[in-house]
Amino acid sequence: MGTDHRTLHNRVLADLGPAIAADEYATGHTFTLQGLEQDFGVSRTVAREAVRVLESMRLVVSRPRTGIRVRPRRDWSVFDPQLIRWRLAGPGRMEQLRSLNELRAAVEPGAAALAAARGGEEERAQLVVVADQMVLTGRAGDLRTFLELDITFHRRILELSENEMLAGLAQVVAEVLVGRTSYDLMPRNPRPEALRLHKTVAQAIRDGLPDVAEAAMRSIVTEVSDALEHDPRAYPTP
Repeated sequence: MGTDHRTLHNRVLADLGPAIAADEYATGHTFTLQGLEQDFGVSRTVAREAVRVLESMRLVVSRPRTGIRVRPRRDWSVFDPQLIRWRLAGPGRMEQLRSLNELRAAVEPGAAALAAARGGEEERAQLVVVADQMVLTGRAGDLRTFLELDITFHRRILELSENEMLAGLAQVVAEVLVGRTSYDLMPRNPRPEALRLHKTVAQAIRDGLPDVAEAAMRSIVTEVSDALEHDPRAYPTP
């Protein structure tokens, strides 16, 4: 029965969560558990479980006698990976991508500089190996493997910064990278300039050159932002 509950509660979330994230329900819109039961054909327990998840993401607030109310966007847990995925899947995809890339621009260059100054010697050297593998898989057009390596590359830089707050953003950055690939916003073969810049970042971190690492990483995130701004596929079809 537990498995059935999880399946049903996931079905409710898969419908209701993206709808709220896409602003299909305005701030202040009110649901009731009874209404959710009827709309989705689920039990009170399943409806309550789904609402608890939405509450944990601060999409809704539940109060006795007043129902389940949609919260203003400013209250949402915008770093929640599931919420990011829902927003990337909806009509606000470009807005979400722009917001995420602005975060990357503010965070990753500094993290690269810290990685060059603080990271362990062996870990810094390993980053060059990852960059070399990215070049090979990128040129081969193996986007699945390239994505895995790209996520590893950026995660390790955040971790090498030896700053727990920066390292805590690794999953958020991963969602940006996954989103670009999932929605066909990556070229079949990554741009040669992008591959070169990743190699430059890795070498600068290995060699302990914070200024070079920071500048090259800034160029990477700028290149991504420019590519998205000029790619019509970033906008969902109405």
